[in-house]
Amino acid sequence: MSQAPFRFTLQASKCRTVAEVVEVARKAEDLGYHALTIADHFDTQVGPITALAAASQVTDTLRLGTLVLSNDYRHPVVVAKEIASLDQLSGGRIILGLGAGWAVDDYDHAGIPMDRPGVRIDRLAEALDVFDALFSHDEVHHDGTHYHVHGLVGAPECVQRPRPTLMLGGGGRRMLSLAARRADIVAVNVNLAGGHIDTSVGPDATAARTDDKVAWIRQAASGRATPPVLQVRQHIAAVTDDVRSIAELMAGAMGMTPEDAMESPFGLVGSVEAIVEMLHERRERWGFSDIGLSSGSIDDLAPVVDRLAGQ
Repeated sequence: MSQAPFRFTLQASKCRTVAEVVEVARKAEDLGYHALTIADHFDTQVGPITALAAASQVTDTLRLGTLVLSNDYRHPVVVAKEIASLDQLSGGRIILGLGAGWAVDDYDHAGIPMDRPGVRIDRLAEALDVFDALFSHDEVHHDGTHYHVHGLVGAPECVQRPRPTLMLGGGGRRMLSLAARRADIVAVNVNLAGGHIDTSVGPDATAARTDDKVAWIRQAASGRATPPVLQVRQHIAAVTDDVRSIAELMAGAMGMTPEDAMESPFGLVGSVEAIVEMLHERRERWGFSDIGLSSGSIDDLAPVVDRLAGQ
């Protein structure tokens, strides 16, 4: 895969009000961030669709997306209409991020049945076919295992063609292979099959495991004329000279050694110069060009964004 220019995406899931999202969106655009995304959980975060609609009205160039909507929480017919409306409202800046669903607490608290991973991924794959059909704005007739759509025409029309930018995220081979075949952006994460982010995920966050993940993606995307952009989420990001201490914190939280934590592509810690060098090395090794950061890092990483965005 050829190297794509660096871009930086902020995840605003810790925002508790729409006003906070609007403030972060304005600042992100001013500082040169590429996109603002919001997750999809039933905790204290804001609702992603409404928050992104508000953010679209105070920005002009910032891309706006979901990272990621759980396919199990909404029928694709409903999502397609909301996303198309958002794409119109934003002037064609929406990124539709989708996942198969992973957070056990969300399913349990909402009383939504949680099928085994294979079924959830099958359902997502079928949903992608429904989305493609709806975004074509032709009459849709779909009879599948999970969805049945009869005579519906997708509306309103999107600004982006043939559909909004599609991002799929995951950490396991099957999900990453699906993403590599179908998505514009593949968001690489640790494997969350256990349903929680805890010490069980550490062994899957190492550099060696990331080699495997990128190999799966490259194999699955080998027949594509245009390869997907690869995004990697930074679970910890900080500009500091005390790298070892933060590596130890990351190691303890994720169940890995400090040495593995310092080499993991899911953390970004060091001086501005060290981080710039680190990102170049990771792009060279894995192809990661879209760097996912928490909104809490917006100021700390601004000098890195200024140095690398578009390079």
